[in-house]
Amino acid sequence: MKTIEIRWHGRGGQGAKTAALLLADVAFKFGKQVQGFPEYGPERSGAPITAYNRISDQEIRVHSNIYYPDYVAVVDETLLESVDVCAGLKEDGALIVNTPKAPDDIRPLVPDYKGRIITLDARRISEEALGRNFPNSPMLAAVVYATAFMQKDEFMKEMRTSYEHKFAKKPEVIDGNMKALEMAFAEVGGADA
Repeated sequence: MKTIEIRWHGRGGQGAKTAALLLADVAFKFGKQVQGFPEYGPERSGAPITAYNRISDQEIRVHSNIYYPDYVAVVDETLLESVDVCAGLKEDGALIVNTPKAPDDIRPLVPDYKGRIITLDARRISEEALGRNFPNSPMLAAVVYATAFMQKDEFMKEMRTSYEHKFAKKPEVIDGNMKALEMAFAEVGGADA
């Protein structure tokens, strides 16, 4: 496997950093070399943030931000209007956007990007599964789906273990997050088929 580079765009408090760190953790447990790290501007809730992942079978020797990502995950679609989320995005990768809109509705907002666009309504999914707007779990599933660096079943098993450890005293949160992951896989898998 070549090194996969992922750039996350979100706003403070939406979980983009947490999703990047969870993705790194899961990939590491499957024997991959990984990096997961955030980049902050003003550290306040709602401020734009960027986070990064590198996943590889080989040792990762570069330690910089990602300027030419294979995949970009946009946790807040309003960033499409203010941030060049597609800067350097490789056209054989994908742009993954949290939005209720179809990919064809997003394309005019990123006219210079000709690659694959995947959309999912992570807000609706998280509100339905968790009762609150926590889009990071659905977005995490969409990124795993798009990158295909691991099988859904092994990812789901590892995420359940991770959630059970993190939310040991809150089984409803574990079940809600697992439901959100399943719903996200169903949404992106069905729309992208």
